[in-house]
Amino acid sequence: MRTQDIVGAAVKAIFVNKKRSLLTMLGIIIGVASVVLMVSIGRTFQTYILTQIESIGTNMVEVAPSGLDKFGGSLTGLSFDDYVAVKALSTVENVSPVILIGKSITYGKEEITPMIMGAYKEFAGIYGLRVDHGRELMENDEQGASAVAVIGAQTAEDLFGNAEPLGKRIAIDDATFTVIGVLEKKGSALLQDFDKIVLVPFSTARSTTGQRHLTYMVMSAIGDPDLAVQDITDLLRQRHNIKNPENDPDKDDFIARTAEQMTETIGAVTLGLTVFLSLVAAISLLVGGIGIMNIMLVSVTERTREIGLRKALGARKNDILLQFLLEAVSLTVTGGIIGLSIGIFFGWFLTQLASKALGDIQFILSVSSIGLALAMAIGTGLVFGIFPAKKAASLSPMEALRYE
Repeated sequence: MRTQDIVGAAVKAIFVNKKRSLLTMLGIIIGVASVVLMVSIGRTFQTYILTQIESIGTNMVEVAPSGLDKFGGSLTGLSFDDYVAVKALSTVENVSPVILIGKSITYGKEEITPMIMGAYKEFAGIYGLRVDHGRELMENDEQGASAVAVIGAQTAEDLFGNAEPLGKRIAIDDATFTVIGVLEKKGSALLQDFDKIVLVPFSTARSTTGQRHLTYMVMSAIGDPDLAVQDITDLLRQRHNIKNPENDPDKDDFIARTAEQMTETIGAVTLGLTVFLSLVAAISLLVGGIGIMNIMLVSVTERTREIGLRKALGARKNDILLQFLLEAVSLTVTGGIIGLSIGIFFGWFLTQLASKALGDIQFILSVSSIGLALAMAIGTGLVFGIFPAKKAASLSPMEALRYE
């Protein structure tokens, strides 16, 4: 048989039973779509996180109570006196304590729940936040515990629409604050959306909430950020009477880390999820391959007389083998292409949804994931198609013609 005849027969056999072929491809479609989706989403968020680090610099250091990161940890691990002690270290500068105010903001009939932070004026500089119009928080605002607020670009839009925010009075719980500045659009950094932020003086936040402990503190490292983290760790362990010679982070009631370390943590979680879900996708491919093998075995049984007739007319054993193998590979490749399209679409769609919550995120299509997914699809067709193909090729022409 000519090669084109073999290919034509294989393709025709697929389209004869369209519904069965589609159901057979379903496992391949799901598996390939999952591989492309997971790898591309993982690559997208890795790039997004690296971009966040570039936007704030690698010398940023955060110190938080352990309860913010691990279940059962302390939420009262940092005091104002800790801030004073850390600020005196020679390896850090521009230190700002932070208190989060978990309240909603109202202006007229509008009510939103942005991230409200009480902080010093150094906070904005550490994260690279700049005032678009109005002014930033000043030292006299802190000293006088002034009821003033600097708001993010999206917060301004949500509360005031196209109206000018400066001078407007907003309510945070029972307290009233005057808007003195609006920040430039920043987007997200380390999973914080700075366009939906409200900054008030730290002293004002303390008096408003009555909170004595810090939510966290942030600073810039002088020189090596890792050295600054070590100095902070040694200092706080001494102040908190923590004996930890083995350097076990579970024994500390605080966490000190650089922007790079935070990124590595987020990246590790993203990678772990990507690997786990890719393994689930591989199982889908395995199930899909078994389904293809079963259907191909059924197809061999149904077409026994056809195989005998082809052999009687001169088809060689290799021709029959190649025909059935091509049918299996064609099913997996077609399913792979469909799954590839679905995976790309949902990856793009999920990125658009994430952009609304986290700021601008660019979807990155991983070329390696496309190659991997298609290679897995072809490999699945070859591995699970070889047995039915061999069975068809080994049929005796006379026995096949007599088969009822």
